[in-house]
Amino acid sequence: MTHTAPTGTTDHIPDPDQVQRRVLRVLVASQVFSGAGLAAGVTVGALLAQDMLGSTSLAGLPSALFTAGSALAAVVVGRVSQAHGRRPGLAAGYLTGAVGSAGVIVAAVLDNPVLLFTALFVYGAGTATNLQARYAGADLAAPGHRARAVSTVLVATTLGGVAGPNLAAPTGTFAQHLGIPDLAGPFILSGIAYALAALVLALWLRPDPLLLARAVAESTEAHAGPAATGDAATGEGRGGVVLGALVMVLTQLVMVAVMTMTPVHMHDHGHGTAASGLVIAVHVGAMYLPSPLTGWLVDRYGRMKIAAASGITLLAAGVLAATAPGDSVALLALALALLGLGWNFGLVSGTAIITDTVPLATRAKTQGTVDVSIAIAGATGGMASGIMVAATSYPALALTGGVLSLALLPVIAATAHRR
Repeated sequence: MTHTAPTGTTDHIPDPDQVQRRVLRVLVASQVFSGAGLAAGVTVGALLAQDMLGSTSLAGLPSALFTAGSALAAVVVGRVSQAHGRRPGLAAGYLTGAVGSAGVIVAAVLDNPVLLFTALFVYGAGTATNLQARYAGADLAAPGHRARAVSTVLVATTLGGVAGPNLAAPTGTFAQHLGIPDLAGPFILSGIAYALAALVLALWLRPDPLLLARAVAESTEAHAGPAATGDAATGEGRGGVVLGALVMVLTQLVMVAVMTMTPVHMHDHGHGTAASGLVIAVHVGAMYLPSPLTGWLVDRYGRMKIAAASGITLLAAGVLAATAPGDSVALLALALALLGLGWNFGLVSGTAIITDTVPLATRAKTQGTVDVSIAIAGATGGMASGIMVAATSYPALALTGGVLSLALLPVIAATAHRR
């Protein structure tokens, strides 16, 4: 039984190092667009639902829905990638996100909450695909450079991710000129951005990194025997997947919960869309901008140490968000920056752990399954955040998230001790 090799590689396999450089360039370009699509929706999703429903308790529902949608999309993108390669899987995911964005705009025009929530679920495919793209960056990377390859893809999201929230006000004005509610404006941007990301991948992600990595592995195996292609000791594989997944799941849960309710918290203290857009832009920048440094730290000092650092950083973020005065944009921005940084530490270290321990034959499918858990955690955090704030307060939510992050430390310590 043989895996499908990339077109033209049956007789001659391209140099993986040379292809890797091209793959990273294409992924970087697509991530710039998708970052704008992702961040624009996050900025106003909760406010759109609050405005349409007139209730703060359900303001976390949009975040829950598009993260739940990303759970389903993670499975589909992972399975399509497993069967046909990264290019069709990622392109289809971004195109689905663009369709969801269009649905949100229609729902806002019709003032239809059911359509809004359905469209947000579909829009979540863009979020899942944005995350799945990081795995494509690691397919052809050498083991000692995997975290840095992942980081290169992640940092590209920064450009669009920071620009997206700050375009919330201008796109709102543009939407009003078109007769569309202003809060739906950012979804015009996200629809166009996701469609462009899909186009970039469909046209230029050739040869496919996952299919080429398989072809290289098969060639190596044919010449040197099966032992030469092992990515990790099989005994450590399952434990590595569980640990990597736990790190990413917990950091996603805490990050989404606190991030989702911050614009609502600021709105309740008299801040406008521009101020909350600025804070979310700082947060998204901190999620992605430190990635090259994080990748170097993970490759240099090990996955476990940086995973532990993510828990400590998220605790600091929770404490600061809980104690910051509601009228202080600067302190809330700093808290959200720490929240993004803690998430970044967890995502890069967790991704490296997963990629190290999963063999190529099942890599994309396993990565998709892990990302389902991450999406479910995000959906849980988004949904629970609105309910918790309505029942208690935003500071209580932030502090709870920070304390929960510390659960990572004993698990990491126990795994390190076993190794």
